[in-house]
Amino acid sequence: MSDIQNRQDLELLLERFYDILLSNPEMHHIFIDVAKIDMRHHLPTITDFWEQVLFQTGNYKKNVMQLHVELNEKAKLSSDHFQTWLKTFESTVNQNFSGENADKIITRALSIATIMQIKIR
Repeated sequence: MSDIQNRQDLELLLERFYDILLSNPEMHHIFIDVAKIDMRHHLPTITDFWEQVLFQTGNYKKNVMQLHVELNEKAKLSSDHFQTWLKTFESTVNQNFSGENADKIITRALSIATIMQIKIR
């Protein structure tokens, strides 16, 4: 297995991740019913976010924290939601990639989710 090396790898990872994540009825409810996310439009934006996190490209311009604070106001995001998100993310990374960047994105996802949980409480 190769490491995450570029935007195309991130696109592959995120498409597979969201396919799995959204098969969970509770997560589908949060993302689709409550947040009203159109995945065709969301994937390029979330790819920008992870590309910035992993490769420091600087393409992501939104306030990811504020978006989740607003989402939490509509539907309480529980620690179970975050754990499901994290487990699915880590599993998807590990099923598709191996290496320094794969390890780094998992660590960053844990850090981001931890900070979000603290901030939205």
